[in-house]
Parts: sequence; C-alpha cells; structure tokens
Amino acid sequence: MYKNPKSYLAFSLIPVYFLVKFFSNYPEIIEQYYSNGIYPYLSKILRYGLGWIPFSFGDLVYALGVVYLVRWIIVNRKRIYTDTQFWLIDILSAVTLIYFAFHMFWGMNYYRLPLHVNLNLEADYTTEQLLTVTDLLIEKTNTLQLEITKNDTLKVEMPYSKSEIMKRSEAGYKNLEAQYPHLKYHPQSIKKSLFSVPLTYMGFSGYLNPLTNEAQVDYLIPSYKFPTTSAHEMAHQLGYAAENEANFIGCLATINNDDIYMKYSGYAFGLRHCLNEIYRRNPEQYEIIIKKVHVGVLKNYEETRLFWESYQNPLEPLFKMSYNSYLKANNQAKGMESYSYVVALLVNYFNE
Repeated sequence: MYKNPKSYLAFSLIPVYFLVKFFSNYPEIIEQYYSNGIYPYLSKILRYGLGWIPFSFGDLVYALGVVYLVRWIIVNRKRIYTDTQFWLIDILSAVTLIYFAFHMFWGMNYYRLPLHVNLNLEADYTTEQLLTVTDLLIEKTNTLQLEITKNDTLKVEMPYSKSEIMKRSEAGYKNLEAQYPHLKYHPQSIKKSLFSVPLTYMGFSGYLNPLTNEAQVDYLIPSYKFPTTSAHEMAHQLGYAAENEANFIGCLATINNDDIYMKYSGYAFGLRHCLNEIYRRNPEQYEIIIKKVHVGVLKNYEETRLFWESYQNPLEPLFKMSYNSYLKANNQAKGMESYSYVVALLVNYFNE
C-alpha cells in the first residue's frame, strides 16, 4: 500500500489538517502573512487569468468534476465492493488535494482578524444606537427612492441589465478605496452563475469559487438586489470570508457608488438588516418604525420575499443546513446566523 504514491498523498491529509488547525489559533499571523501577504497575489493572478472569460470557468470545473466522479464510480464499480483499500486511497487522495487547495487559495481567510479590529470599530451596540442608525438609513433610503421614482408608493426598478450592474459594481469599490485602501478591488472577475436555477432552489443568491477566485451571482434574483449581492461576492474575493463582513463591505461599496440606483440598493440592504434586528429585539418598536419607511421601499422588500417564496421546496432546508455546518466548520460558530452580525458593523460604522 505504501509503495503507491497516492498512499502518501492520502495520508498527508492528517498533517495538512492539523497544520490548518494550528495556524487557525493565530489570527494575527494569518492576517499579516496570508490575508495581507500571500493571498492578494494569488487572488489577482486568478482574476487576471480567468476574469476575461465571459462565462464561469469554475462552474465548468464543478460540472466536469461531477462527470468525472460518475465515470469513476461506473468504471470502478466492481472494485468498490472488492477492494476497500483501492477506493479509500483514491477518495482520500482527492480530499487531500481539494482540502489543501481550498485553504491555500482562499479558505485561510476564515481565520484572519475580525474586520471590526482592522476598522477600529466596536463589536457591540445598544438598542438606542440601533434605532438612531435605522432612522438615518430610513431617511437615506426614502430620499433615494423618492428621487428615483418621484412617488413614494412606487418600487424602484433598475434601468440596467444585470451584466451592466456587475460592471458598475467596481466603481463603488474604487470610491471606497479612498477611505479604506485595503479594499482596493481590481481586476474584476464576477459572472452570472451557470447554475442559477438550482442555486435559487437551494436558497442562495451567489457564491465564490475558492479554487478559481471567480465570483458568481444568481442571475434570477430581483435586479434591485443584484448590486449588493455582486458587491458581497467581490468582498469575498478580497479575502473577507466571513458572511457578516462580506455583507458589510458589500453594503459600503454599494452606498459609495456614484450611481443613484446602486446607492439605493445599498441603503435598502442595510436598512433591511437593521429592521430585522429591531423586530427580533422589540416587535412593538418595529411596528412603529416600519411606518416611517416609504411604501415603494417596502414593495421592493416584498418583491424579494415573493421571489424566494416562489422557489421554496422541501430540499432547501437541507441545503441550508449543510451550508450552516460548513460555516461552523470554518470558524463561524453561529453558522448562517452570522449573517445578522452585519448590523453590529453597520451601527458602529454610522455612529462613527
């Protein structure tokens, strides 16, 4: 068994795993030498190399991977039952390569310093601070909605194609770069997912391919959500793996865009998160404050809700449960609940 080169590769999974776990205890080292050292170069090389391709190369790799797996099972179906050592070595070899590549090309960013440390923001906030910031976001969102539609009861309709929205998303990062130089984003490598239909049924609006550093967005989602989703995935490309941090950075990049439609999407996104948190803390207070929001803004929220409801299916909770486990395995102890922590970053940022 040990003369087979695959055996060495298979058993190297153990030291690689413990090496990752060892460094995960030292976020300062990860921040300095990986997230701000090796990773930016790897990310740019991949984005320069694949960003020009009009379709998602990573999606094609995923599809070919599934085809290869099915072919492997068919070709080796007899040996699977008779030669345990054979298939175990093959599987462990593949897992080792994927596990190493995942952490090398992106995954170690899960263990970097929290974003609020780098931005000198507090991690906690009071309900009073939340209400103050929510009032600010309501004023900003209402103003933009009325300026666009000239009627506070009309929802905002994006005048751009989704491909155009993705192109315009980089401009927000360019403006944000003046305030936070480490958020410089170039070159662009963001694309419509080839798997948008199954992705929607799974309940997700986008993802980053950690092996190709391509950002994929579900092209079926409502257009007014497209700017913040695109900016969120671009934040992942910059090395911000935690969902709450990518949401926050995506929100900032969108509200810093000079385009009024993009800016509206960003403020509406931030406001929705704050309103949800108010409802969680005090439903009675939520009923009072929601009356301040223009009907047109609420119609955009309703548009998104109805969209996701139309794709609900019995398997969606299973997919989300799996993703929740994935997040917890990658240093996000609260799993998908970590999405809500964007509120803490938003409240402290606007209070600053």
